[in-house]
Amino acid sequence: MSTTTPAPASGKLPIADRTEVNRAVGVLFRKHRSDLVRVAGAHTLAAVAGLAGPFLLGRIVDDVQHGTTVSHINMLALVLVGAVVVQAVVTRFAQRYSLVFGEMVFADLREEFMSTVTRLPLSTVERAGTGDLVARTTNDVNKLQNAIRMGVPRVLWCVVTLGMTLVASFFADPLVALGLLVGVPVIVVAARWYLKRATAGYLRESAAYATLNGTITEAVEGARTADALHLGARIRRRVNDDLREAFAAETYTLGLRNRLIPSLDGALSIAPVAVLLWGGWLLANGHTTIGAVTTVAAFAYQMGGPVFDLIFWLDELQVAGVALARVIGVGLVEPDRQAGTERPEDERVVARGVRYAYREGHDVLHGIDLDLRVGERLAVVGPSGAGKSTLGRMLAGIHPTTGGSVTVGGVPLVELPLEDLRGHVALVTQEHHVFVGTLADNLRLARVGATEEELLAALRAVDAHEWAEALPDGLATEVGSGGHPLTAAQAQQVALARLVLLDPHTLVLDEATSLLDPRAARHLERSLNAVLEGRTVVAIAHRLHTAHDADRVAVVDGGRITEIGPHEELVAAGGDYARLWHSWQHE
Repeated sequence: MSTTTPAPASGKLPIADRTEVNRAVGVLFRKHRSDLVRVAGAHTLAAVAGLAGPFLLGRIVDDVQHGTTVSHINMLALVLVGAVVVQAVVTRFAQRYSLVFGEMVFADLREEFMSTVTRLPLSTVERAGTGDLVARTTNDVNKLQNAIRMGVPRVLWCVVTLGMTLVASFFADPLVALGLLVGVPVIVVAARWYLKRATAGYLRESAAYATLNGTITEAVEGARTADALHLGARIRRRVNDDLREAFAAETYTLGLRNRLIPSLDGALSIAPVAVLLWGGWLLANGHTTIGAVTTVAAFAYQMGGPVFDLIFWLDELQVAGVALARVIGVGLVEPDRQAGTERPEDERVVARGVRYAYREGHDVLHGIDLDLRVGERLAVVGPSGAGKSTLGRMLAGIHPTTGGSVTVGGVPLVELPLEDLRGHVALVTQEHHVFVGTLADNLRLARVGATEEELLAALRAVDAHEWAEALPDGLATEVGSGGHPLTAAQAQQVALARLVLLDPHTLVLDEATSLLDPRAARHLERSLNAVLEGRTVVAIAHRLHTAHDADRVAVVDGGRITEIGPHEELVAAGGDYARLWHSWQHE
């Protein structure tokens, strides 16, 4: 492969080049070197046992021609049967070793990939979009799964078998064995033509499916919005365009295979015929024996199965090689922060000249200054799209700032190790996720060693203990996909309970109660007051009763803080906040 890693600014996840792929494969195989040697050794023994048949057949032909006894032929036949039995037994163990080897290699690759994915900077994921990442974690991993579990061991068997068969053919009679090489030029030309085009073709195919996945995922997730804005026709056109590109990419790679396979098939079909014709000429001129020609011809036919397997799996491995380049490419994403050695002196969070751009040159925050007082409640309000959630992410250290800084105790948030950062500042958004597992497992994501009493206390703090204790198995109830279904509001309460367990000194709540009805949200926020007491809280909300209860209110509009102060002062000032407040009062 000759692909290069795209620049991070491109918005696409990187793709590993050939050197990086080879390095990764080398690391995997070195880690399982002993298993690889065992697999290769077992297949070699099986190949050697399989060579006995043609040798013995040629020997029988020559012996019959020169005169022999029935007992001698019977003895050779028994040896042949024994060789077949040995080959069957050794092949069984070789296949077992191969499957175990493939499973271990794939398990390591999958675990490393998932570890890499969970460490990806959120800024990179958001910039690249979900389609490409989903395609790599599904389509590409699935392609690798079959190739590693079955393809690598099968190719190893094919290579060992073909190599041993060629060696045995030249050992039987070098002159006759030359007939096996007639089709080699055709094979070389066809393979070079295919390999020159295959990588680019399969990369195009993978990229097309990544785009299609992203389009369909976004269409499903935004179905209500699309319906409300009558965007159905536009989305269908986009899906159809992506389908046409995927179809064109598939057609191209199919065309490559349709040219490669017949070429190789023809080249391989020539070999047995060439051996017989060439061997016949040598026999007529006294340069060989009928037994030698029979042996090499049998070897030529015996090579057909491994060669066809090799062609099939080499194509599959070419596809898997592209998938592996995409999977390894995820690990090439540069971190968006570098942990330093300084530690915060206090709990004060300060933003100075904060700017942020999702796309270079298009700032959504413009030089925001904000000094959070330790223990205060700050409500952030403003119209949709004003930059409230982006500001919350900056204050929580989710993304590095494009300009300016956000510090806690004098240390930039992006210079804190993630484990330390979440102990200082944590963010809970209106987005949430319930993982497959027990309710207790979901809660312990925030604090691994939390006791059952602590879990119940966290649920009680967010007003979720009643429904949690009423579950069929309490905290041990399986939730998530395939488990006990939780409502959107319950899932959001689980997310808030995790926040309670995490116990940071500064909390950023980005419309964290938006999925609850107003009465339930108000009740939940009251129950949270005891937990939030003494902590610095930044509440981003569209329900202005949150602002009414806050110590200060910051109004964000156009990526700037236009007003900041206590609720009463801002209402009296008659500015943007006053207009928002009066409008909300009359809803």
